[in-house]
Amino acid sequence: MALNGARAFLAVWIGQLVSVVGSRLSTFALGIWVLRETGSTTSYAFIFVCAAVPALLLVPFAGALVDRWDRRRVMLACDAICGATMLVLAALLATHRIALWHIYAGAAVQAFANAFQMPAYMASIPLLVPKEHLARANGLVQTAFATSLMLGPALAGVLVTLVALPGVLVIDGATFFAAVIALTLVRIPRPPRDPNEAPGALLHEAAEGWRFVRDRRGLIGLLAIFGTTNFLFGMLSILITPLVLSFANAAQLGMQMSIGGAGLFLGGLAMSTWGGPKTRIHGVLASVIVAGVFLALHGLLPSIAFVSAAGFFFFLTVPVMNASQDAIWQTKVPAELQGRCFAIQRVLSEAAMPVGFVLAGPLADRVFEPLLAPHGALASSIGRVIGTGAGRGIALMFIVAGVAITLAGITGYSIRPLRRVEQELDDAPLADDRSLVQPLQPLEEL
Repeated sequence: MALNGARAFLAVWIGQLVSVVGSRLSTFALGIWVLRETGSTTSYAFIFVCAAVPALLLVPFAGALVDRWDRRRVMLACDAICGATMLVLAALLATHRIALWHIYAGAAVQAFANAFQMPAYMASIPLLVPKEHLARANGLVQTAFATSLMLGPALAGVLVTLVALPGVLVIDGATFFAAVIALTLVRIPRPPRDPNEAPGALLHEAAEGWRFVRDRRGLIGLLAIFGTTNFLFGMLSILITPLVLSFANAAQLGMQMSIGGAGLFLGGLAMSTWGGPKTRIHGVLASVIVAGVFLALHGLLPSIAFVSAAGFFFFLTVPVMNASQDAIWQTKVPAELQGRCFAIQRVLSEAAMPVGFVLAGPLADRVFEPLLAPHGALASSIGRVIGTGAGRGIALMFIVAGVAITLAGITGYSIRPLRRVEQELDDAPLADDRSLVQPLQPLEEL
């Protein structure tokens, strides 16, 4: 008998948890292989370009197709494609026939699958979990991501030694098929659709999601907050490594990143048990404000202990922010449009973060670092507070970006349609088959 409701969600979540940890294993191991084989940072970075561009181009259409199709079958197909891709790469490595383009192609194929996978996954959650527990369910999703960040690189380092790189890829392939098995055990209800309504052109259907969001100023405000924070987070994620290495060694950098991952994990765990504030927009905007403060603190002192503590508390806020925001979308957007609306989020994320990646280096090297050089324009003013020399310009970037994020959160509170998005927008009609939606068990009972 197929699992349904909250039990189905937990089965799917466990399968996806296993697969995202496996993906982190292979991403880390393949990145190391490319760097060792080519010695080129550009070749390494191109893996991420191959993973980002297909998603950016496909996601708007993928969201419309997800809303047309059975979401469980979409996830099944995506996990199977990703698992098969990893097994093909493992075979090429084991037979010494792999070329760099194979890895790029593999990254692109997985990005293609993920363009469908994530909208289908996120849009399935409100079909399985009652709305009062959506924030908790999204907290579990955040916990799975944090777990992959914490365990993936460490496990990959051990497994590369024990079973070599082809073995790591085989393990990743197996984790995808574990997700497939979990999906075969569940039932995910399909959102209602008018049987007399013929499917329109794909582009027209994709645009329906945007029109729905455009007419609701509160959702536009959420997108603006999401885009702003993703742009600045993307920029600072590139700069954390040179910032820390300007006053610490590589081992201390690894420790700092692990502490940040622990904060992300604990934040996700807290959301999955607590569920966040009753008024979810407070979970979004208050977290943005606090996150900006702790990002700004990264630049205040060149101390590994201070920066590690700031990173821990920053990452602690991220699951609260993301889970609260996702719960608002899942509550206010009709089930038959959620694939498209989550695709809009994904496009914004995929577009905003790479822009931050591209701008981070030139802004640091050509603007901020010269300003806080020993004889730079700001050395005698701001430099007296945060110091001068290598890395202190990047520190100033953290302060400026953190203040900007905090101001974005404060500004959000001043915009009535955003502040009152939950009161001014009606909850979306629920799927017809709500008997499938069962209360989420307490975490300790799982």
